[in-house]
Amino acid sequence: MGGAALTVRLERPLDLRRTVGAQQAGHGDPTTQVTDREAWRATRTPDGPGTLHVRHTGDTVVARAWGTGAAWLLERAPALLGEHDPPFASDHPVVGPLARRFAGVRIGRSDGVWHALVPVVLAQRVTAGEALSQWHRLCRTLGEPAPGPCTLVLPPAPEAVAEQPYWWFHRFGIERKRADTLRRAAAAAHRLEAAATMSAADAERRLRSVPGLGAWTVAEVAAAAFGDPDAVPVGDFHVPHTVAWALAGEVRGTDDRMLELLAPFAGQRGRVIRLLGLAGIHAPARGPRRAVAPIASW
Repeated sequence: MGGAALTVRLERPLDLRRTVGAQQAGHGDPTTQVTDREAWRATRTPDGPGTLHVRHTGDTVVARAWGTGAAWLLERAPALLGEHDPPFASDHPVVGPLARRFAGVRIGRSDGVWHALVPVVLAQRVTAGEALSQWHRLCRTLGEPAPGPCTLVLPPAPEAVAEQPYWWFHRFGIERKRADTLRRAAAAAHRLEAAATMSAADAERRLRSVPGLGAWTVAEVAAAAFGDPDAVPVGDFHVPHTVAWALAGEVRGTDDRMLELLAPFAGQRGRVIRLLGLAGIHAPARGPRRAVAPIASW
């Protein structure tokens, strides 16, 4: 298969699909493909474009990489697999059994802020289906073929996004507010990438210095790029209801109530939210689904 290689010996179980799959922007992500036993990821690194492939067999993962970013990707492959993430256990009657059930699911980190940020910004204020479609189309339009023996494409380069006028993004259904946020983030991409080396508090401040990057966006990026097990997406429409239902039997919840119920899990609050999601726990539905609004009405 070629490419530079690295072998990682696992000391504990690994659920590759659910661990690395957290970096994937929906099924069919043109930059990332994950199965039970292998994963491909094309991304941009400080050293240039690169593609990483990992294959999981027994207690071993073999990683290979191509492109000028190959060495950077191999150096961070163990972290992407969650090797830095310690085992989690709880005696909580709901969370404890889920932690045991999903013991192989780790919280990995990619250290790639821009790659994590773009699909999250696209997910602001729209349905998941709309955001994923826009991400896929943006990658196919502005991305480039990834290095190595794969059919992936690279995420759009920040420079390519920054140079587009806001109206250029309308072809993808991206209105001015999100387009401007993407363009501002692209112009600051170098500064934002440096957040991966900072403390959680400093990284949050760095990300939130860009207008349009609020608490929800920062938490989603922190979970994927920094592997933060405590990242809580305050402002999410569904998560407060899920937490309130799962931990207190309450059909509806608020951000304040969610934070109150998660307080005993300080340091691991994001992990608890993820475990509830993996288990398919959702509060009972009430009311109609949100309608998709035409871009002209924004």
